[in-house]
Amino acid sequence: MHITIRSLTTAALLAGSLAFPMVQAHGGDLVDVSTLKPLGEKILDENPYRGDKEAIRIGASAYTQNCARCHGIQAVSGGMTPDLRDMPADKENDKIYMAVTLKGAARSGKVYMQPFKGTLSQEAIWAIRAYTDSRPKKE
Repeated sequence: MHITIRSLTTAALLAGSLAFPMVQAHGGDLVDVSTLKPLGEKILDENPYRGDKEAIRIGASAYTQNCARCHGIQAVSGGMTPDLRDMPADKENDKIYMAVTLKGAARSGKVYMQPFKGTLSQEAIWAIRAYTDSRPKKE
C-alpha cells in the first residue's frame, strides 16, 4: 500500500468532517442576543425585530457566522442558493423563512440546508432576518 501526503490529508479532512459536521458546517458559534428583547418559547409568525438597529447589528454577525458560506457575503447570493434579499419582508414570508430555517431544506433525500432548530435561538434567527431585510435588494 502506497500512502501519500495527499491521501493522509484527505483522510484527516474526512475524519474531521464526519466527526463534527454541524460545528464545521456552521461555525459552531453561539449568537449573543442578550441585548435583544427575549421572545420566549413560542415561535412567532412575524419578525418582531424588523428595522431594529441592534437586531440588524447582531443579525449581520450571526449571518456571517452561519449563513454566508452558502447564501453569500453580505447576503448577496452567487446563484447557487436563494438570495435572501429577494424574500419580501412580510408576515407570510416570515413564516416560510422561520419554517425553513428551523427544519432545513432537502430534496430527493439530499440535504441542501441543515436545520438550525436547537442551534440558533428564535432571537438569533429573527435578527438574521432583520439583517437580510435591511440589505439593498438586487437590481
